[in-house]
Amino acid sequence: MTAETLVGTWRLLSFEIRSANGQMVYPLGQDAVGYLVYTADGYMFLAMMRADRPHFASDDPGKATPAEKLAASDSYMTYCGTYHYQDNTVIHHVELSLFPNWKGTHFERIVEFDDNRLILKTAPQLVFGAWQTGYLIWTRA
Repeated sequence: MTAETLVGTWRLLSFEIRSANGQMVYPLGQDAVGYLVYTADGYMFLAMMRADRPHFASDDPGKATPAEKLAASDSYMTYCGTYHYQDNTVIHHVELSLFPNWKGTHFERIVEFDDNRLILKTAPQLVFGAWQTGYLIWTRA
């Protein structure tokens, strides 16, 4: 596989977290939706959300309640920046993010292709006392 294989727009099929004990969690629901874009000149953009996000009571975003803002933030994930590909790993260099702590960080994802699907996998991470691996499964849009 080459970096050129990544270039294009990808539609989310599944975002799941798998624990070492076999448990599976869907942080944005089993029907999460999203897009991932890789450009030929080295930029990337990711946006994912729960499919069932509730609308705010008002069409004016400035009138959103604290509870509405919290629900919107908890049901949406986005970041963008640059990327590079090396040795079956893509590294996202985060420049902008809904979650401010991600700005300036780097996300390494193991890249696999299976039946024309792009699978991005995190290294195992200790989260809430359990080793977990994230799987993002995409298809060409």
